[in-house]
Amino acid sequence: MSRISTSLATACAICSLNICPSNRAESAAAQENPVIQWNKTLLTIVRTPGAQPASVHPTRSFAIVHAAMYDAVNAIDGAHRPYLVRLEHISPHASQDAAAASSAHEVLIALYPTFQTAIDAQLEQSLTLIPDGADKAEGVVIGKAVADAMLDLRSDDNSASPPIPYVFGGAPGDYQSTPPNFPIQPVFTHWSRVTPFALRKARQFRPGPPPALTSDEYTQAFLEVKAVGIASSASVTAEQAFTGKFWNGAIQNYWNEIAQTAALSRQLTTAQTTRLFALLNLTIADGVIAFYDAKYTYNLWRPITAVRSADADGNPLTIPDATWLPEVGKTAADPSYPGAHAVISAGGASVLRALLGVNQFHLPVTSEVVPGVVRTFDSIADAEQEASLSRVYAGVHFRTDETAGNRLGRAIADFVVDNYLNPVIRHEDREADDK
Repeated sequence: MSRISTSLATACAICSLNICPSNRAESAAAQENPVIQWNKTLLTIVRTPGAQPASVHPTRSFAIVHAAMYDAVNAIDGAHRPYLVRLEHISPHASQDAAAASSAHEVLIALYPTFQTAIDAQLEQSLTLIPDGADKAEGVVIGKAVADAMLDLRSDDNSASPPIPYVFGGAPGDYQSTPPNFPIQPVFTHWSRVTPFALRKARQFRPGPPPALTSDEYTQAFLEVKAVGIASSASVTAEQAFTGKFWNGAIQNYWNEIAQTAALSRQLTTAQTTRLFALLNLTIADGVIAFYDAKYTYNLWRPITAVRSADADGNPLTIPDATWLPEVGKTAADPSYPGAHAVISAGGASVLRALLGVNQFHLPVTSEVVPGVVRTFDSIADAEQEASLSRVYAGVHFRTDETAGNRLGRAIADFVVDNYLNPVIRHEDREADDK
């Protein structure tokens, strides 16, 4: 269950890519946690119009930044297995905060060179908080070395390949360009060919096909979205309609901010925070690769096409409405199945539950697109479920898209958490377990 409140706090100025938290205690805690500071820096960059290359999904940047921060800090901490980069002969006294800041800075300079002045200023501010000395200097060197290695390892991952030209289908159920904006081409047609960060291949957990257009399952999903997802629907409450709008943004950004809240509330160490954000963003990045694989495998039409063309779907229970528009106006430019919000939300929530060991959680969430409003949840699962269901209220997905997306997101999260960044079992620990 969510609760809604309107924030009356005066907006803070953004300076050198720093977002000023409205709460002073939160601000102090965040200043002490470089992982959160650099996550906020990246969020600010990707929210800047024109900053993100149109054919490169921003989740790739989050995964590279946080994987580099994790490997840099873990090289010093040594409590968990590295992700990709292993350094030898590292002093355990090297500054973890300096390593985290240095690695994030190096990656962001490479990915967003036009922001170098602001990114450099962020590094200077981060390092100012760390006492000078050999430990700080070594941390900086470690961070840069790991970042350079990580960037090299991802340099030929196919993310720079051009999108694949798409031919819209004309048969019932085929994905078609959606009004009112009618995109000429759908987005990220090439993204399933990007090398996954953790999965063996993009189709590793590919869901089965969407339900047939004449099936009871499709009929129920069709009738639901037609009734509740239409603009100015009389079948939903004001809160349900607002839910569709509240979550109608880049869903990966919501879950990174939710993770910030979790890390601050649990007072996680730098090492703990790097692991949380690395697992979160590896899961999300691979979730995007996987759902684009499924979307362009099944090429299912969006609800607006389904409703307007229902007289051609062979289902006597679906009645067309030639003027139907979704609650949020425009539909994302890609096929419907599975739902991206569901994949990312289920994956993100699963990682948080696995690492925090809890589901019940006081969770304030802000919107990407509705300023000044905070929705408060009593559990991670509540936020996950609402984010997913919001796409039906928004009128851009069938419930069956969300169900398949939920399963896909959880499967990816389980695989990532089970197989990556696991604790190191030391010889003395093994002997203690054997006694």
